[in-house]
Amino acid sequence: MPDSMKRYLYDGSADGLLSAIAWILEDEADPQALMLAKREDTFFEEGFFIATDEARAEAYFSRLKHLAPDAARIIYFFMLSEKEGMETSLLRYCALALRHGDAIKGYLTHPAVNDIIGTSRKASRELHRMEGLLRFEKLRDGAYLARMEPDHNIIQPLAWHFSRRLRAQHWFLYDLKRSTAAQWSQGKLRFGTIEQFTAPALSDDEKAVQALWQAFFKTIAIPDRKNPRLQKSNMPMKYWKYLTEKQGE
Repeated sequence: MPDSMKRYLYDGSADGLLSAIAWILEDEADPQALMLAKREDTFFEEGFFIATDEARAEAYFSRLKHLAPDAARIIYFFMLSEKEGMETSLLRYCALALRHGDAIKGYLTHPAVNDIIGTSRKASRELHRMEGLLRFEKLRDGAYLARMEPDHNIIQPLAWHFSRRLRAQHWFLYDLKRSTAAQWSQGKLRFGTIEQFTAPALSDDEKAVQALWQAFFKTIAIPDRKNPRLQKSNMPMKYWKYLTEKQGE
């Protein structure tokens, strides 16, 4: 890092990151010449720490949504990606977004813009894919459970998606990778750790339905038209673990 380049630190949280960016953009004339990183609390760590300010983070993001809604959406999905080590790129992207608005999407030759948009698209694509691949299983108490292990932390937008489509049911989403859960019950959506929610075993009806679905899936398959490469492209193998029709393969 050049001696002339200032380095700022934040606490590692989403609110901390956004409030640090907001603070820097208000206080610094040239954000492109700065660095931003998560504080590691090491003895020799250098940099000015910016404390988290949730109100500042919310106000900044609201302003960005008004000035550049497409850029705000890209930043939202970037935050879901949990990609580490890209805080400086995000800072520079945000500075450009405030200056150019949604015209920033035409600046793909800028390294920071290219990095942020590319990472954001990966999280957005996985969310769209999971909306179609997620499988709900009926539990003994009548509720439904869908398990997943996504690459990105998409449980919140995924839960909001199903809250609009499965309003009459009582269901859970469970991200095993992060031990987080979402619960929809009596018209309310809640988020927390899996320990906060209880999930009984599968019902006998659900086991019977799964067996029928697996048999149906195998019956309709046409061996001569089997295309493993296309199937893996549309339904990547990393998701098969929780797809009823792919159990036992």
